[in-house]
Amino acid sequence: MARPRLFDEERALDAALRLFWLQGYEATSTQDLCEVTGLGRSSIYNTFSSKHTLFVRSLTRYLDSMTAGQHALLADTELPVPARLRALFTSVIDTEESNRRDGRGIGCLGVNTSTELSGRDPEVAELLRRDLEIRIASLGDAITAGQHAGEISRRRRPDDLARFLNAVMAGMRVSAQNGADRTTLEAIAAGAMDSLTP
Repeated sequence: MARPRLFDEERALDAALRLFWLQGYEATSTQDLCEVTGLGRSSIYNTFSSKHTLFVRSLTRYLDSMTAGQHALLADTELPVPARLRALFTSVIDTEESNRRDGRGIGCLGVNTSTELSGRDPEVAELLRRDLEIRIASLGDAITAGQHAGEISRRRRPDDLARFLNAVMAGMRVSAQNGADRTTLEAIAAGAMDSLTP
């Protein structure tokens, strides 16, 4: 009979996620993970099998949460599409502000991982690709609805505008990591919104 686990696996996963988000994959050692999770090496390996598996699970958890939040904002049909998009930009800015340390934002674990690992880790690259596809589709659906309602410019195709907005949000997160403050991020978001008006 297997021994019951004497720790909260979900809490350990959340702690690992936060550490990977702050430091990245390569800079996070197994000892670092032991310290933040409160687990010994054997418990980490018995539960998660490897640092890489723990990272993939952490990244999956992060992406699922962020993408679900984006979808919920964009699917709110009680609001006009421009208001939904502004709410999405505000959520990006709020996340950066609430995670600011030493005057810098924390960025996006997905964006950070893309630059660190996607070129050399096929499993991570595929995870990021699938997540991007879902987020672009969600943005594209909202933009299509906005174009039909006359709220969003028809000068560009919905999927082109979706990729543009996704790139703007990624750029905002990188800008926050480089010290851009809330006012600067709000100005970037406002410029992106201006480009969507008919």
